[in-house]
Amino acid sequence: MNFALGFLPVALLLLGFPIFLVLLTSVCTALVFFMDVPLAALQQNLFGTIDSYALLAVPFFVYAGELMGRGSVAQRLVDIVQSGIGSVRGSLGLTTVGTATIFGAISGVSSAAVATIGKVMVPAMRRAGYSDKFSAGLITAVGAIDVIIPPSVPLLVYGMAAQESVPKLYAAGLLPGLMIAAMIGIYVVWVSKKEGVPPGERFQLRTFARALGRGVWALGAPVIILGGIYGGVFSPTESAVIAAIYAALVTRFVFRELGWKDILEASVATVMFSGQVLLIVACAGVFGWLLTVNQVPTTMVQWLTEAQVSPTMLLLALNILFLVVGCFIDPISAILLLSPLLIPIVKAAGIDTVHFGIVVTVNLAIGLFHPPFGINIFVAQTMLGLKLETIYKGIVPFIVIYLIALALITYLPAITLASMRMMM
Repeated sequence: MNFALGFLPVALLLLGFPIFLVLLTSVCTALVFFMDVPLAALQQNLFGTIDSYALLAVPFFVYAGELMGRGSVAQRLVDIVQSGIGSVRGSLGLTTVGTATIFGAISGVSSAAVATIGKVMVPAMRRAGYSDKFSAGLITAVGAIDVIIPPSVPLLVYGMAAQESVPKLYAAGLLPGLMIAAMIGIYVVWVSKKEGVPPGERFQLRTFARALGRGVWALGAPVIILGGIYGGVFSPTESAVIAAIYAALVTRFVFRELGWKDILEASVATVMFSGQVLLIVACAGVFGWLLTVNQVPTTMVQWLTEAQVSPTMLLLALNILFLVVGCFIDPISAILLLSPLLIPIVKAAGIDTVHFGIVVTVNLAIGLFHPPFGINIFVAQTMLGLKLETIYKGIVPFIVIYLIALALITYLPAITLASMRMMM
């Protein structure tokens, strides 16, 4: 059994097999060679895992982001943020941070923010005198905020895997996400002053009002999502459906930028992405069932109790684990792979599972732009046409910023739980 649960998954991962195939192969090997269990259990657990009302939110949130990312929504958001910032030195960099954060409250998918916001902001930053290294590092890193603030798809998946409230997780992720955005913003201003980047145009109420009028419909999506959930009007799944309908109506009939063909293409892209996610969810669910049946989590909890590991040291060890895992595996796969094993350990140590969910998500957000396999790096490379070496150099300062934020979030739970208590 140790072969099926330990050696085989690691070996398949190192050989480059897709994560769903790694999990499914391990389960099939265990059932056929090491367990006296009917193979029907595999089918039952595969379908039982994705038979979840909460998971319905995934395709609808992704669809809303797809629609909003295909028109001029990004440019409209940029105009609002830029006209509101005014002549602050580093205004274009700050606009990138602010726009990506707002876009994250629509999409919840990091790579979408990198591609959509990057197309608008990077050429403007080049013209303003920002180096390619800094511009690439900024857009690659700032997109990772989108998996921390609501409606984050990884947080939704963690809520399902940990049997935790998704509204609580969304509320808890808001303040850490904004804190990271503020820290990046401070660094942007410092770099702009150091490199002598000229300030932007002065704030003008008329310009801001005009930009707000053009973009107010784009701001409606996050207002609907967050206002509906925390106003008690509808659940996260219902808010996802309403956001998708809203995005379709706005992009088709208000902005008049997307035709029916574009809407169909967005639907196809959503189906492809959602199919990948749900396939991983199903295989991770049956792998988690296999771990539970073989009492692996129980054994680890007993070992933890006997070793008397403090919560502080446990969180440090788990941070290191998720930072390493996040460099090689996407956030959703990592959450589904490790949650069945770690949630019982975290509970036994007395760590709040909402707080732990944000810690996990921030770790994996770093993995999105951390070498060698961060998906945001390759999206930025494709979009900007830069060498990986240039992007890697630009990323380093932002990795440091995220690690500082991670330490604060990990060991100051009030940062995570304060917004949850205010909003719930």
